[in-house]
Amino acid sequence: MLPAAYVTPAAVVLVVGGALACFFGYRLFRVVLAIYGFILGAAIATSLMAPGNTGSLLLAALVGGVIGAIVLNLAYFLGVALIGAGAGALAVHVLWATIGRGDPHVALVVIFAVVGAIVATRLQRHVIILATAFGGAWTAIVGILAMAGDHAARGAAAANNVWIAYPTSPERWWVVLAWLVAGTIGAIVQLATGKAPKAKVVRRKKR
Repeated sequence: MLPAAYVTPAAVVLVVGGALACFFGYRLFRVVLAIYGFILGAAIATSLMAPGNTGSLLLAALVGGVIGAIVLNLAYFLGVALIGAGAGALAVHVLWATIGRGDPHVALVVIFAVVGAIVATRLQRHVIILATAFGGAWTAIVGILAMAGDHAARGAAAANNVWIAYPTSPERWWVVLAWLVAGTIGAIVQLATGKAPKAKVVRRKKR
């Protein structure tokens, strides 16, 4: 977990990265992969470090983040599958928090993640758009709330874990609503602007 002094800069990164993913995820997919690879790598690296020296934690976060960004960028198809898996895991956590209590069973999360990864590799364009739109919207919302001083969101930003660390509950219905609205708008924008370029028709000159 990052020191308290660095929570706000981490929240800014979440807002910027989430906004890019939400509205430009398909067109800038490799950039989005690098951002989320950095977040994932930093989260893994800092989780392996014992709490103590701030400099060591920041160095671990930086090194782990760079490695994560490079790995996801090089492994494009792996990145697509991981985006789908992340979307599946996010979906089951949001649904479970809305209708139940506590965390969902690990087996259920794994099943949703596997299904999400399979679907993502089958329907790449649309899944990338939906996953980046809703995943980016969630990331940006957590970052905004963290900047506003929300304790749960600041904890999620400090832990570099925006997918499961930030709780949703019936009392926080407006968070889920804001996420759904922002994700839907992001998906519509991407579908309207992220179309594949049309092939150029080459006409032969008459002799």
